[in-house]
Amino acid sequence: MPSNGHALDLDRFLPYRLSVLTNRVSNAIARHYVERFDLSPPEWRVMAALGQSPGLSAREVALRTEMDKVQVSRAVSGLVAARRVKKQTDAHDGRITRLVLTSRGLAIYQAIVPEALALEERFLAALGPAERVALNRMIEKLSDEARSLAAVPPGYGIYRLGPAFSSLAEGGAGGPRSGGGGLPREDSAAAHGSNQASKKARDRRSRS
Repeated sequence: MPSNGHALDLDRFLPYRLSVLTNRVSNAIARHYVERFDLSPPEWRVMAALGQSPGLSAREVALRTEMDKVQVSRAVSGLVAARRVKKQTDAHDGRITRLVLTSRGLAIYQAIVPEALALEERFLAALGPAERVALNRMIEKLSDEARSLAAVPPGYGIYRLGPAFSSLAEGGAGGPRSGGGGLPREDSAAAHGSNQASKKARDRRSRS
C-alpha cells in the first residue's frame, strides 16, 4: 500500500466494476451463440455492427465496437472464411473495402438478435422506467467523458496525488520528466554527450 494511505478498492473502483459487469452480461449472451453457431464474441460484435450498419469498413467497425484493429482483422477473416461476411470494393473509392453480411450471416444475425434483446430485457427488469431513463443519460454522459480520457497525459494521476507520488513521475522509468530508461533529462543528456565523445574518439583512432 502507498505510504500516504492511497489504496485501490476494486469493489468501489468504477472502471473495474463496469468491466466486470460488462463481462458478465457479454458472457451470458455469448452462451447463446458461441457453441450454437461456432461464433466468437469478436465475430459477433462485427456481425452486430454490420447488421445495424451494412457496408462499414474494417476501420469503421473498429471505431464503432471499440475493438482494436487486430481483433477486427481476425474476426473479419474468420467470418469471410465461414462465408458469413463478404467484402465489396467501395463504389466511390477503390482503396476502401466495405463489409456486408452474406445471406448465411444475415440468417445467423436474425437468429441471435431476439435472444439478445430478451436477455437485455431480463437484465433491465431490475430497474423501473425512471431508472432506465436515468441510466441511459448517465451512460451517455460517461461515454462522452471517457472519450476525453484519451487526451489525459501519462502521470496525470501521480501528480494529483501530491509530492510523495510526484517523485515517481520525476525519476521513474518513462516518467513525464524522464529522458528515457528511467534517467532524468539532465542525466540522459549527459549520457548522450558521453556516448558522442566516445564515438568521436573511436573515429580518430580508426583514422590514425
